[in-house]
Amino acid sequence: MTQNEALTILQTGANVFLTGEPGSGKTHTVNAYVAWLRSHGIEPAITASTGIAATHVGGMTIHSWSGIGIHERITPELLDAIASKEHVAKRLQKAKVLIIDEVSMLSGEVLAMVDAVLKEVRHSELPMGGIQTVVVGDFFQLPPVSRGSVGFAFQSAAWKTLNPIVCYLTEQHRQEDSVFLDVLAAIRSGEWDHTHVSVITSREAELDEVDDETPRLFTHNADVDRINSEKLASLSTRQHTFQMSSTGPSVLTDALKRGCLSPETLALKEGAIVMCTKNNPAVGYVNGTLGNIIGYEVGTDYPIIETRDGRELVIAPVDWAVEENGKVRAKLAQIPLRLAWAITVHKSQGMSMDAAAMDLSRAFEYGQGYVALSRVRTLDGLRLLGWSEQAMQVHPEVLSVDRSFKEQSEAARRAFEALDMEGELTGMQERFIRASGGTVEALAEGTVRAPKKSTYDETLSLVKADMSLHEIIAARSLTFGTICDHLEKLREGGLVSVAEIDALLPDTLRAALPKIATAFGTKGETKLAPVFSKLKGKYSFDELKLARLVILGEK
Repeated sequence: MTQNEALTILQTGANVFLTGEPGSGKTHTVNAYVAWLRSHGIEPAITASTGIAATHVGGMTIHSWSGIGIHERITPELLDAIASKEHVAKRLQKAKVLIIDEVSMLSGEVLAMVDAVLKEVRHSELPMGGIQTVVVGDFFQLPPVSRGSVGFAFQSAAWKTLNPIVCYLTEQHRQEDSVFLDVLAAIRSGEWDHTHVSVITSREAELDEVDDETPRLFTHNADVDRINSEKLASLSTRQHTFQMSSTGPSVLTDALKRGCLSPETLALKEGAIVMCTKNNPAVGYVNGTLGNIIGYEVGTDYPIIETRDGRELVIAPVDWAVEENGKVRAKLAQIPLRLAWAITVHKSQGMSMDAAAMDLSRAFEYGQGYVALSRVRTLDGLRLLGWSEQAMQVHPEVLSVDRSFKEQSEAARRAFEALDMEGELTGMQERFIRASGGTVEALAEGTVRAPKKSTYDETLSLVKADMSLHEIIAARSLTFGTICDHLEKLREGGLVSVAEIDALLPDTLRAALPKIATAFGTKGETKLAPVFSKLKGKYSFDELKLARLVILGEK
């Protein structure tokens, strides 16, 4: 099934299981559907099975969205507690479309809990409380951690009553290497042999042969921690240490510490690669956001990171808490970061990489090797640090059900093709839009969501008043980095010129522009971290950011 065929089915309001090989365009199709919904005034609930998966779809975990949290089973008391939380109940009652990404890591028990909660809160015995439910993922990837008798989501009674239409995407948009695709297909079908192993092992490399910009994937946390510690020690910048604090009974705080992705003692240096460990959409990061440490906020010493998409964020401490009857029984406080030169295969699921170095010698879970290998686009991008036969294994229960999924998908494709030929699809889509409270006519671009009012205009007025950079910082009572961020936004909007920004440069920074411009190079380099490294930390990240505005503006 193509992406467009799947999108057409989604637009009818049907419950759908969207699946396919890594790189087949599942996320792209979901994004296209979300854009279509919003263009008709319908806001979907976007969730995922894990925090890291939620980062890729810009949503929250299904556990948080549904209100079930860390609970492992539904009780009448839990249902009452969730229904009595006004903000949760309101969210569930308003929902028209629910999207759950990375369903392979969602256990059958959790899906059943979500189903029960939605039925209770929405006062409906229809599957999932009667809202369109779109589950997305590939069961050949990492399986759920299940403590109950129902493992995969497709094995639960909730899945069977939901009875989603299977849309099995068959296009390939990530891997372009036919030899590599053949290897991945052989692993997926359970039909790999020594020839496929030979292809993979031909990419063997030593760890010291891998450059720092290449992500390293490991199956175990211990290996990840070792690599990250070594990389941190190699940086010459000053180390800042942040200690976790805790309050409450030790039995509760110890449990919180085991579930917290940030360490008790967090050591950071400028230039370190880090990952956020908690969701904080208000600040602009979620669990899994990657970035580089580029400095520390004056006055608080909180770390400032530059994310992979170029945003600069101050990361302040947050709380992890245990609540009971509306009261906090115990809590931790820590900077929500961890080092991330190396990451686990688990956290890499959903990522696409031009290159990756991976050690699969101690793979212990079905799908671990398949997930890791399918992150890279070509065989040339693979650096194999170790392998084992276990890395080639996929779950036998998934192998047996996969053929059925493909058959169901083909049957759905033919059925909806016939409906299209009969002119029925447009009417189905319009009825779904109206039932969801949307507008059949697509909204004009820009009317879906109005931008929030910011303080940039205040900075702009000071720039236009020909104030110096030092005077602007003092007048606004803001940091140098924050003013630089304002200048970037104003420049992006065409509200200040390159000449106006150049006039703000300190004399020493203006004199260094040729050297900094050389470090940025002529190949369109825009990220600060590589330039910071090339110049050996001589200029701060904030200075490089300000210089970048002038350098790129002159090209």
